[in-house]
Amino acid sequence: MTKILQISDTHIVPEGELAYEKVDTAAALADTVATINRLLPQIGPVDLVIVTGDLTEHGTPEEYRHFQDIVSNLDVPCRAVPGNHDRREAMRESFSNANWMPATGPIGWIAEFADCITVGLDSLVEGKAHGALDGDTRHFLQNALARSGGKPVLIGLHHPPYAAGIAAMDAQNLIDPTPLLSAITDYPGEIRLVCGHLHRSITGIFGGRICQVCPGTSHAVTLDHRAAAENSLTMEPGGMLLHEIREGAFLTHWIPVGRFQGPYPFAGFEP
Repeated sequence: MTKILQISDTHIVPEGELAYEKVDTAAALADTVATINRLLPQIGPVDLVIVTGDLTEHGTPEEYRHFQDIVSNLDVPCRAVPGNHDRREAMRESFSNANWMPATGPIGWIAEFADCITVGLDSLVEGKAHGALDGDTRHFLQNALARSGGKPVLIGLHHPPYAAGIAAMDAQNLIDPTPLLSAITDYPGEIRLVCGHLHRSITGIFGGRICQVCPGTSHAVTLDHRAAAENSLTMEPGGMLLHEIREGAFLTHWIPVGRFQGPYPFAGFEP
C-alpha cells in the first residue's frame, strides 16, 4: 500500500527574514517536517514526500540552502517540482546530488512503486507567474503513462489546470491545459492530479479525473470570489495531503500542521 505525502508552497526566504514581511515560512516548514516525523508511527510507512512547487520565494541559492537545511530532517525521501517562484537552474544545483534530478531540461521525474506510479512535472515558465507544459514535458508525461501498464498514476505539478474562483490566481494557472488533457484522456487506469499554487485545499475535476490542490505549509491565498478582489494572503493553518492506494485506487487525507489535543479514547462514551 503506497503512501505519498504532498506538501506545497513553502516559500522559503533567507534565514532570519519573513515572507511578505508577515510570514515565518521557515518555522512553518520546520513544523511541517516535525509533524510528518511525529505522525509516521500512526500513518506510515510513507514512501515519499513530494513538494509541488514554490519551494522558495525568489529562487536564490541562499533560499534553496535554507530549504535543504530544514527538509534534511525529514525521515522520508523527498522530491520536488518547481513553481513560479522557483528558478530552475538554482533548484537543479540545490538537488544536484539527488538521483531523481535531471541534469538538463525540465525538472520532471518518475517514482515507480508496486501498486502505482508517481510523476513529477515541470510547469515553470521562467519569470512568469502562470504555468505551461513545454514539448519536452508533454513527451515525458506521454512516455511515463505509456510505460506504467495501467497502474494508478499520481501526477504532481505546481499550476492547477482549472479555475477555482479566485480571480487573481486563476489568471496565473496553467494557461493552456490542452496538452495535459490530451495526454491523460485515453489512459486506461486511474489518474490523480495534484497541484499547489493556490495555498488551499481544493478538489475539482479535470478531464474526468480528480484534481486536488494542496494547502500551503504556512499561509493561504485568501478565499475571495469577488471579481475585483486583490491578491492577498490569510494566516490560515498550514496543511498537507496524504495520498494512498487503498483497494487499488487513490484515497486522500487532509492533515493539519502542528500539535493538537488528543487523542482521547471514545471508550466509555459509545452508546
